[in-house]
Amino acid sequence: MQHVAFKRTSFVALALLLAVGEPAYAKKMYRWVDENGNVYFSDQVPPDQVKHKRETLSEKARVLDVLEKAKTAEQIAQQKRLDALRKEQEKIIARQNANDKVLLSTFRSIEDMNKALTNKMASFDAGQKVIEGNIERIQQQLQQQQQQAANLERGGSKIPPKLLTDIAASKQQIEAGKQELLRHQQDRQNSEKEFKADIARFQFLTQTNSNDGKPVNGDSLAASNASNELGLFVCQDAGQCEKAWKIAGEFVATHSTTGQDVESEKLIMRAAPQKDDDLSLSVSLLERNNTFQIFLDIRCRQSSIGNELCSGAKAQSIRQAFAPFIQSSLAAQQ
Repeated sequence: MQHVAFKRTSFVALALLLAVGEPAYAKKMYRWVDENGNVYFSDQVPPDQVKHKRETLSEKARVLDVLEKAKTAEQIAQQKRLDALRKEQEKIIARQNANDKVLLSTFRSIEDMNKALTNKMASFDAGQKVIEGNIERIQQQLQQQQQQAANLERGGSKIPPKLLTDIAASKQQIEAGKQELLRHQQDRQNSEKEFKADIARFQFLTQTNSNDGKPVNGDSLAASNASNELGLFVCQDAGQCEKAWKIAGEFVATHSTTGQDVESEKLIMRAAPQKDDDLSLSVSLLERNNTFQIFLDIRCRQSSIGNELCSGAKAQSIRQAFAPFIQSSLAAQQ
C-alpha cells in the first residue's frame, strides 16, 4: 500500500507523485484531508480516516467520485430537524395556497363577501328562531302539565304516573333545547369569526394599489402578498438566492432573542426559546416546483403566553417584514 501525506498539498504535487510512483496507481487512488489540514493520497483508506470526505481519483488524477464524510450524531439530529421543519413548512405553504386559491375563485369582491356573510348570519338567525320556538312550545306544554298536576293535588287526587313521566320528559326536552341553542349560538359566532377572517384575508390578497387607489386583483399581487404574510421569499435565480440567504441570516439574528444553534447551507436556526417572551427564528432553503424559496419560521415557548406571542401581532409583523426586507436589501446592493 502506498500512503503519502502532505501539508496543504497542491494538484501539482499530486502530478509529481503520479509521475514518480506510476505503478502503484494501477488501481483506484483516494485523496482526503484530515482535521489538521493534511492532504493524503493512498490506494487504501485506513479505518481511522474513513470519517473524512474523500475523492476517488483516476490514473490521470481526475476525480471519479466523491464520498462525503460520515455525519456525527449531532449532524444527523440536525438533519432530522431540518427535514421535519421543511415538511411542516411545505404543508403550511401548500395549505395556505390552496385556501387562497379557493377564496379568490369563490368571491369577486369584498362587497360579495359581505353579502354572503349577511346571508349566512340570516340563516343562523332563522335557525335560532326555530330552536327558540321549539323551546317555547315545550315550556308551554310543561306549564299545562304542571297545572294539571296541581289541580289534581288540590282536588285530593293522586297524580297519575304517566303525567309525572310526561312532566319529566318535557323538562328534559327543554334542557336539551337550551343546550342545542347554546351550540347553535357558538357555531354562529365561530362562523362569523371565520368568515370575517376570510374577508380580511381576501382584502389582504387584493389590497388596493397605493398609487391610484384602485383595486388590483391579479394573481401576481395575491401571490406576493401571501408570500409576505407567510414569511416566504421566492428567489429569481441561484445567484440572487445566494445573496438572499445571507440577508435572511442577518434578519434571523436581528429578530431572535435566543442564541445561535444551527447554521448550514440550507438551515439557519436559533436556539429553542426558554422564556415566555423569547422569539426563536429559523430560515430554511426549500426547492419547490423548480424554484428556490427561503422560508421563515418563528418558534415560541410552549406556554400560554408563548403561544399568544407566536400567534400575535408581533410575530405576524416579523413574518410580513421578512420578504420585503430581503428585497430592499438586495436592491441596495445593486
